[in-house]
Amino acid sequence: MPRAAGPRTRAVVGVLRRLVLLAGLALALRYAWIHETQDPVRTAGDPPQELTIRAGQSAESIGADLHALGLVRHPALFRALVFARGDGARLKAGEYVFDDTLSLDGIVDRLVRGETARIDVTFPEGKTLEEMADLAAARGVDRAAFRRAALDPGPMRDLDPDARNLEGYLFPDTYDVTRRPDARRLVMRMVERFRDVVEPMRTRLEGRGLTLRQLVTLASIVELETGRPEERGRIAAVFLNRLAKGMLLQTDPTVIYALRLKGTWDGNIRKEDLQMDSPYNTYRNAGLPPGPIASPGREALHAVIEPADTRALYFVSRNDGTHEFSDTLAEHERAVTRFQRRRSGRS
Repeated sequence: MPRAAGPRTRAVVGVLRRLVLLAGLALALRYAWIHETQDPVRTAGDPPQELTIRAGQSAESIGADLHALGLVRHPALFRALVFARGDGARLKAGEYVFDDTLSLDGIVDRLVRGETARIDVTFPEGKTLEEMADLAAARGVDRAAFRRAALDPGPMRDLDPDARNLEGYLFPDTYDVTRRPDARRLVMRMVERFRDVVEPMRTRLEGRGLTLRQLVTLASIVELETGRPEERGRIAAVFLNRLAKGMLLQTDPTVIYALRLKGTWDGNIRKEDLQMDSPYNTYRNAGLPPGPIASPGREALHAVIEPADTRALYFVSRNDGTHEFSDTLAEHERAVTRFQRRRSGRS
């Protein structure tokens, strides 16, 4: 008959059984951990889910929000994962949209990188402050808040003490913003972009005999007078030549701006509008108007700094987007007749 196992043998067997049990438990826990953190908790076919993380929000609180979205089994699991990764202090505040296939580990990666949901807001060259407010509102920016910020000249007072608002100083460009953008922050970014663009030009302003305000004012007129990049330098030269001779600028965009300020712009300039009593009416008032009439782009600003070398004092539309330039009034009148100018007195 086999001998019965002694106490030592039974003790060894017991230890081995416990070790096997612990190893099995460890494997099960590892499998559960991998399953909970590495397997997809959502797929690209699922409806998009939004998560907003507030500044200073705890990992436990974020875990509770993820749990409410069905993206983690228990808030403590998210907290444990963040702790294990050492990312507790690296989760970035912001608005997130999950619309693809993601694991819990992938969600933490996204929160650490700060890949918040963003949209683009594009402001073309030659838009007024009010038009920019409309464009911003179309992309979810609070129009009233954007307008309030844009009407505050404070951010430009150091460069333009005469600024009454930020007309002309909101640089036209494409800006990426959060899905619930801060209007004032967007306006400040636009002003900073303007500063970055004009800073290299400021050293050449003195040579032109222009202040920054005059540069932007004339550039805004140039921007609205032509959509052809190759013409900007010549358009700028015409106006600079006229200013040097004390001639009226006689430019339609300033009249349109005056009509916009009055709230009477309907898409047409009438003969009586050219006699309108407004400091922006360059058919009656000599020199530049009081300030910018839109936001010029880099090329229009540069055209004023480096105008074309020409003695031209006049131009008229060829009705194809380009202009005919003339040095004398007689040449200009012939060009007007040739291209069938619709009204008299236009430069």
